[in-house]
Amino acid sequence: QVQLVESGGDLVQPGGSLRLSCAASGFTLDYYTIGWFRQAPGKEREGLSCISSSDGSTYYVDSVKDRFTISRDDAKNTVYLQMNSLKPGDTAVYYCATDFSGTVVPGSQCLSRYEYDYWGQGTRVTVSS
Repeated sequence: QVQLVESGGDLVQPGGSLRLSCAASGFTLDYYTIGWFRQAPGKEREGLSCISSSDGSTYYVDSVKDRFTISRDDAKNTVYLQMNSLKPGDTAVYYCATDFSGTVVPGSQCLSRYEYDYWGQGTRVTVSS
């Protein structure tokens, strides 16, 4: 059974850090580009970052590029999103997604939710004092 499972969401104070995990089962993550997205209440799902399958190249939306880091551990079949200097505006449900067609590559394209065809269930991040 194909699954993507996000974890690591929590309540954290402004300025704090969290590491989110996206664990895959039923398929091998390193064959596909993986994207991280978030959706805040009342807002559209926003692309944050992606990491390629071929060479590990990455891409970020400007609003997080100096604070968030995407990485992958192929041995664990897991992609991570390290989030530092968190702000209340980062409060959202965070999702990972994969593109089984294999056409998504790092760049602005990979921040579009329409490029992905399989999603995890999300993990909630709340940044509040």
